[in-house]
Amino acid sequence: MSASVTQPAKSPAAVNPAADSLLLHVCCGPCSIMPVRRLQDAGYAVTAWFMNPNIQPLGEYFRRREAAGECAERLGIPILYEDAPWNLVEWLRQVAGRDLPPERCGWCCTSRMEATWAAARVMGYAHFSSSLLYSRYQPHEVIAAAGFRLCGLDVPAALSPAPPADADAARAPSGTAGPRFVYRDFRTDWQAGIDVSLDWGVYRQPYCGCVYSEAERYHKKLQRLAAASGGKLPS
Repeated sequence: MSASVTQPAKSPAAVNPAADSLLLHVCCGPCSIMPVRRLQDAGYAVTAWFMNPNIQPLGEYFRRREAAGECAERLGIPILYEDAPWNLVEWLRQVAGRDLPPERCGWCCTSRMEATWAAARVMGYAHFSSSLLYSRYQPHEVIAAAGFRLCGLDVPAALSPAPPADADAARAPSGTAGPRFVYRDFRTDWQAGIDVSLDWGVYRQPYCGCVYSEAERYHKKLQRLAAASGGKLPS
């Protein structure tokens, strides 16, 4: 399952070249809260990176972008926005043929992990990770496996059925070029992240991101409406 690596539109040299620097891909504001806190607790200097061409429609993208910025401000970290990759027509072209959620979602998450690794390398970050590892609804093992492969590590056997509890990229072989992957199973903080986001009053999205997930989220409601009016939709 390969995906093209998106290079950052602007590549400031060595934005944060310190040994503890970490570029964290953030899929949305609420999902970023606990990953940032846990990584800070572990001693990493975190910069958030919002790059999500899968978030559709564009109005929804803007809402989540704003929420990500609000959370970054509350957490006291910088955030970088990579808006250039958003292109609905191109995204739909790339996802064509990946009709079922496992393949489609796996491709989507893997492509964003690859883009994060590429951006971290160009900008001089020592490490990278993603808030996608926080969600209970994302293909966690696929996301983690992509991170390990990108920094030259063998994917741990423990990734099936579940990844190891913690696996810092310091385990990468010497001489491996590029940033190191920092793995954490942020799902253990699932409820804590929900509680904080509710307390902060930040926007919490009702579906994953793409138009497919939006349709899946509301399809049962559409079926009920169709049944009530005497019609029937395919399941």
